[in-house]
Amino acid sequence: MAEDSGAASGEGTPSRSGTSGDEKRKRIFFKEIRCMMYGFGDDQNPYTESVELLEELVIEFISDLTHKASQVGRAGRVQVEDIVYLIQKDPQKYSRVKDLLTMNEELKKARRAFDEAKF
Repeated sequence: MAEDSGAASGEGTPSRSGTSGDEKRKRIFFKEIRCMMYGFGDDQNPYTESVELLEELVIEFISDLTHKASQVGRAGRVQVEDIVYLIQKDPQKYSRVKDLLTMNEELKKARRAFDEAKF
């Protein structure tokens, strides 16, 4: 019976009408995607529908990849190595991930060196 009350109030059911929970979820990457679209040659203010569609695809990709990574690695934990393992079959994504991870390590080292010099 508790399931019926949740379904009747719209809780837990995906909706494209822009309700409160759905609206918050849709705006996770909205600004970043809009800026990326402009950077790749779109209008400075692209259609909202286009940005929402791309955001939906990005969220679906991240969700699927995270779900697969949770099945590959230790139960209940998703680690970077799990993501890298899944992406290694796609040379472009794998190369980009490796570059970003290398840059991340370099930034961490630079921050540590800066913090040590500061004290």
